[in-house]
Amino acid sequence: MSDFRVPYQAAETEFTEKRSRFIGHLLPVETEEQAREFIAQMKKKYYDARHNCWCYLIGRDVLRYGDDGEPQGTAGQPMLNVFQRENVTNVVCVVTRYFGGILLGAGGLTRAYSKSARDALAAAGAAEMGLWATADIPCPYALFERVRGEVTALGGTVDEAEYGADIRLRVSLPAQTAETLRARLTELSAGGIAMTVTAEEYRPGGRVEI
Repeated sequence: MSDFRVPYQAAETEFTEKRSRFIGHLLPVETEEQAREFIAQMKKKYYDARHNCWCYLIGRDVLRYGDDGEPQGTAGQPMLNVFQRENVTNVVCVVTRYFGGILLGAGGLTRAYSKSARDALAAAGAAEMGLWATADIPCPYALFERVRGEVTALGGTVDEAEYGADIRLRVSLPAQTAETLRARLTELSAGGIAMTVTAEEYRPGGRVEI
């Protein structure tokens, strides 16, 4: 999976279109079970609303949506499209509509549900998820500062240091820089430092506005 985005935080927004109230609810989630539970909670909370339309995306393979009585294709799918366009996943969104007595038509509904999802996402913000590597580095005391400098120069951090006959460092850094660090350490130590990548995982960065 290439780098992607997740919601930075939960959000709720509201606007009125031709007397219909649209309330957008967004929550970061990691599982389909969490998404379905949130949808059920919103339907229970807004039981008196005409519609509680929803969508969710988990990873790259799980995506679902529901129109909850609105004309097919006018609610859940347009909401889903908002998150797909922004490369956002691990998200559930529910848009509650209190009908105001004026029909919006298919085009009007599509625009309204899209706007509600877009507003909720803008309020939540997003975090860029990047692939990070964790690595172990056995380091002579004499080279510690230089090794640490190489790690930080590549955007990494020294997470742990164990002191013994030498220093054993555990570092984290963007995965795409791991081979660069390996080459620099080999050059720095004349082949004496053997870095071992022990794990890779996606981690969120700072908030980005959408």
